[in-house]
Amino acid sequence: MPLPIIRFPVLHVIGRALEIKNFSQFCKMSKKAILLMGDGAEEMEAVITADVLRRAGVAVTIASITGKECVKCSKDTKICTDAKLSDVVPSNIYDVVILPGGLGGSQALAQSKEVGDLLKSQEQAGRIIAAICAAPTALKAHGIGLGKKITSYPGKKDELSGDYNYLEEMVVVDDKLITSRGPATTFAFALTIVSELLGKNAALPIAKAMLYTDFN
Repeated sequence: MPLPIIRFPVLHVIGRALEIKNFSQFCKMSKKAILLMGDGAEEMEAVITADVLRRAGVAVTIASITGKECVKCSKDTKICTDAKLSDVVPSNIYDVVILPGGLGGSQALAQSKEVGDLLKSQEQAGRIIAAICAAPTALKAHGIGLGKKITSYPGKKDELSGDYNYLEEMVVVDDKLITSRGPATTFAFALTIVSELLGKNAALPIAKAMLYTDFN
């Protein structure tokens, strides 16, 4: 049985851009995000986060860290990404680097030197890093945000609590580090990223349009 395939067009944000007459002006004002995926990534956390950010007009690049265009996610969904990480870094600067969870995907993120280099550069530049579910373990592996307040999938608490100020909250923001717990908290996670990038006034209408009532 063939795997389901989801494709993410890079120019998904074009619909939002057409609301602004001057497209070049839109490009200049648009925030940029990169979402990193390896095999075993949690597909809900990747898809929902990318979708919510694109609704906000954020230019999202979904990048494969496997060296291949498509990745096989934790529930066997096949996602064909916008680019390979090696093709977009370090030539681009991103306002936020996003790590979806999933056990296999998080392990791949933790083991990738390329991911580690990007995260360290992002942290040193004072730009946002966001990780959900098991992905905060990749932050630990690369020495990112040590000592800061974080959360994660509950099963990863013991692995993280010695190096971070661990909180059992849906979403935790500590300066430029955003973390969250798992698939059910992905909407709150994504809306928090929008809020940190563009302000809460940008996130609230999106939450309302999606009928998501737990963000205020």
